[in-house]
Amino acid sequence: MAQKWAALAVLLFLPINLVEASSKCNFSSYAAHNMSVEAGHEAVLSCPNVSKVTLVLVTWKMSSSICVLSYRRDHNETSRENCSERITWKYSPVSDPALRIYPVNLGDEGNYTCEIANSEGNFNFFTSLTVIVPPTVALTQDKSRVAVCQASAGKPPADISWIPASSHSSGEESHHPDGTVTRVSYLGRANSSFPSVTCLVTHPAMNQTLVMDLRYTSHGLLYILIGAAAGVSAVTAVTSCLLFRCRARWLRKWARGPAERFTTKTYKFPPSPARREAVKPPDFLEDIYENYSPRTVYVCL
Repeated sequence: MAQKWAALAVLLFLPINLVEASSKCNFSSYAAHNMSVEAGHEAVLSCPNVSKVTLVLVTWKMSSSICVLSYRRDHNETSRENCSERITWKYSPVSDPALRIYPVNLGDEGNYTCEIANSEGNFNFFTSLTVIVPPTVALTQDKSRVAVCQASAGKPPADISWIPASSHSSGEESHHPDGTVTRVSYLGRANSSFPSVTCLVTHPAMNQTLVMDLRYTSHGLLYILIGAAAGVSAVTAVTSCLLFRCRARWLRKWARGPAERFTTKTYKFPPSPARREAVKPPDFLEDIYENYSPRTVYVCL
């Protein structure tokens, strides 16, 4: 009877020991992690060191490409296969085998696997990386609609709303090969009685508010205002030029005065007889100056 109980105990405990032994030889752990990073920023993918046991091998694999980054401790060797220079170790792979990607772009999106091997077995960790792209936002006017709000090339697509809210708004979206989406929202003329409208663009990477004043967005009115302003400026410039030129000409003429038009010269007759004889006038003028002895004569040139 005692022999039967002993055999039964051996049969019961043997599978447990086999499972424990096999778990020590080859144990795999699967962990999943999701992270989102804006394009152009830094992404750090963690791969925790699961044990204090000496690390043998750590390898990063990317599903979006054939890039493989690994480190072997026994050879103290790092290998890189088909990996961009943007992809490297965040720290030393011995102490912290985290992966660093900088700057992140849309091509880096996908699933990443970190494999760690040590004396206790193999450990796998999975990270799903999502790249976010903020859209380019614009609020303009369309000929047939009051306002057009556009969020271009965003990932994920941006949400667009209006203040005041309107049931006459419509929208459309277009998908691009790189995975980004452009959304456009149109506000109908039913709300043209409002002095202004506000476009709200909501996105995981940004929130933006755009305001348009509807009182000055008419193309015809805008062109009329621009033309009128240009005409007034031209008339003002011409008038000012004429006034300044006429005034300058008058000032120059006034400054010259009669001195420039008339030159006055003074001739003095010397009292000596010899000098008077030298400047004696001709005979036909002698009768005129016979009884006239002027001191000065003004001659108009």
